[in-house]
Amino acid sequence: MPPEESTVVNDYDLLADTYTRWSDTEIQNAYYERPAVLALAGDVTGRRILDAGCGAGPLTVALRDRGAEVSGFDLSSGMLDIARERLGPDVDLRVADVAEPLPYADNAFDDVVASLVLHYLEDWGPTLGEFHRILKPGGRLIVVVDHPFAIHLLQRQAGQQTDYSATYEWTETWEIDGRTMPMSFWNRPVHAMTDAFTAAGFRIAVLSEPKPVPEAEKLFPEDYRMLCVSPSCLFFVLHSE
Repeated sequence: MPPEESTVVNDYDLLADTYTRWSDTEIQNAYYERPAVLALAGDVTGRRILDAGCGAGPLTVALRDRGAEVSGFDLSSGMLDIARERLGPDVDLRVADVAEPLPYADNAFDDVVASLVLHYLEDWGPTLGEFHRILKPGGRLIVVVDHPFAIHLLQRQAGQQTDYSATYEWTETWEIDGRTMPMSFWNRPVHAMTDAFTAAGFRIAVLSEPKPVPEAEKLFPEDYRMLCVSPSCLFFVLHSE
């Protein structure tokens, strides 16, 4: 039988269980993105940290285990149900949309982590403005985004006539548990990212293109070699000014 089709875009409620199992163990999240974020965050003992777009909460858990006071939000209630199971009732987890005003007070956090979140947005300005508002002066925003040239190169190799200098929406189809569903993202060049950060009142402290952790080489030898020579993400540490 052909896969059952879903027309709902970016339906993480439908994906919650399967996506969580996958991201907990595969190289992209478990051995590349999350370790790099934790390394950039450094010693977080006693820091109040918001995990923006926290999903099922693996990064939120890791930050809490390192001594941070964590909060998180996500648009998917299904993903947040899993995060609550992991984190317990005492952690502040909320359903919220990263594209809308956020339900937090001014100067509430020492750090905001937005890992693989901004690529769902056409316009970063309002969201970055909200992050700036809820951060303490001098606070940090740690951002992970799809590497724009990696996305551009993959699409060109697939025969699409994309323009690296443009900000454009792209879609692909995921097949999960016998269902197919559309996933939609926005790609933009690096200069558009840095311009948006500066316009929102952030100073770029770090721009990083790390490799996966060494443990991944034996588990995922081909993917490990590919990520070492062609990083799939960009990592930023920004300071609120």
